Amino acid sequence: MSVRELVVLGTASQVPTRHRNHNGYLLRWDGHGLLFDPGEGTQRQMLRAGVAAHDLNRICVTHFHGDHSLGLAGVIQRINLDQVPHQVTAHYPASGQHFFERLRYATAYRESVELTEAPVAEDGRVAVTEAFTLEARRLSHPVESFGYRLVEPDGRRLLPERLAAHGIKGPDVGRIQREGVLDGVTLEEVSEVRRGQRFAFVMDTRLCDGVHALAEGADMLVIESTFLDEDVRLARDHGHLTAGQAAAVARDAGVRHLVLTHFSQRYSDPSEFERQARAAGFEGELSIAQDLMRVPVPKR
Repeated sequence: MSVRELVVLGTASQVPTRHRNHNGYLLRWDGHGLLFDPGEGTQRQMLRAGVAAHDLNRICVTHFHGDHSLGLAGVIQRINLDQVPHQVTAHYPASGQHFFERLRYATAYRESVELTEAPVAEDGRVAVTEAFTLEARRLSHPVESFGYRLVEPDGRRLLPERLAAHGIKGPDVGRIQREGVLDGVTLEEVSEVRRGQRFAFVMDTRLCDGVHALAEGADMLVIESTFLDEDVRLARDHGHLTAGQAAAVARDAGVRHLVLTHFSQRYSDPSEFERQARAAGFEGELSIAQDLMRVPVPKR
């Protein structure tokens, strides 16, 4: 069964709270599982959310601050303990190679799984599969940070009225899809382009070109909103976004579903993030992330 959804494992910035774990986000994309920014406690949150180590195909780390990476040690060891039968690939800033190695080998354990290291050094594609292309863009934070963008290849949507006009029905429908032409009728004549879906993941950053590039046309944008708008100076000084800034990015990029997360523990009322996002003019679907929530990727 095809499933595309975001499983939120943690939403706190800097330190966990009684109600929010350190960061952690799993994107289920059909048969693929991409784990983003596993902070401390991610392995336990996976258990609570019904996520197994076998569900993971890629681990994507934006940067090496603890709330985005301290869970790597436990997750990697769990992948080995459970003897995940497929290759798992880890993407992370190349400048943090020494941090990755320290976390990967934080304690003694038996390596039984092929974990491929794929450090990111510059903007561009970091992985190409039949199902999607994974891209990275540099962000603006006190330590090197990259955001990620998943892009599905464009497909084609068959148009029943055009099929009928050309007398194409039954098994011939599948044939023209497979072969691209049937009795002189091309697939392009009986279909239209169906744009592939796009998912963007933007964590700790100030406003910068990379934020806008990642968000452009995204069906779902998961983005940090550490501060409320009245604390915009703090956000700028520490390399973060406010709720209004994040929402304005989504508004201008044509995002369909905006997921705000990575909240400072200084705020006790999550509804204020929603209010400020709407005040910034974002009119699409909006979720204020909570630990263990599931958010479906919008269907086309």
